[in-house]
Amino acid sequence: MDRRQFVKDMMMGMMAIPVLSSPLSALADVNPNNKSSNMKKIMIIDGGPRMNMNTAQMLQKIAEGAKSCGDDVEVKQVRLYELDYKGCMSCMACKIKGKASNVCKFKDPLTPILEEIAQADGLVLGSPIYFGDVTGQMRTFLERLAFPWLSYNDYSMTAPKKMPVILVETMNGTPERNNSQGYGSMEYCINAALGQPEHLIAYNTYQVKNYDRFELAGFSEEAKRQYRDTHWEQDLQRAFDAGKRMVECLN
Repeated sequence: MDRRQFVKDMMMGMMAIPVLSSPLSALADVNPNNKSSNMKKIMIIDGGPRMNMNTAQMLQKIAEGAKSCGDDVEVKQVRLYELDYKGCMSCMACKIKGKASNVCKFKDPLTPILEEIAQADGLVLGSPIYFGDVTGQMRTFLERLAFPWLSYNDYSMTAPKKMPVILVETMNGTPERNNSQGYGSMEYCINAALGQPEHLIAYNTYQVKNYDRFELAGFSEEAKRQYRDTHWEQDLQRAFDAGKRMVECLN
């Protein structure tokens, strides 16, 4: 969609919609006796490309930990690599005077995910570390998540609401030797808008299941196997505990 046409359509649509006291007021459950009002929703965003490797396994354990707290916990897991979306389009629709929004207004498959996060009670982000950074998919997701939080009036960062956050990193590097910048400058945005995140880092993870098939002579599979045998189950347990702890802090 052309950016200028998108903004024009957005403004025309907003003119026909009554202004709400809160961006989420139309979606709020105002019935205190409704059982759903007691539900806690945790959104887990997987920024890794592989469905069954390190990042996915860590996030699955977080989900299991959260669900272990009871039937009043809903966990939704989203794989960014399965969505067709772009980063911030600089359409500025979130900053129109009198109509500013702290949720991205550009319409594509990522939009409903961002809207769900705005209403969630907890957020988990997970990514492998490539070239010292999170994946491109995670970075573009974070642009769409965080840019609407930023006010160019006073440079404050305001999300729809505060919530606990867990940041997961999986990497080939070791605790003693790695080039990870983690979530980089985006972590500042998360901290300012949502609250201080908890970090879970799994080091020296297996890159592939069978090292004989690939040109990876710079790594000792035996050494990596020994490290994994010692640490991986502990990493998964830490993830489970973090998911459980996230829900418990909401009670």
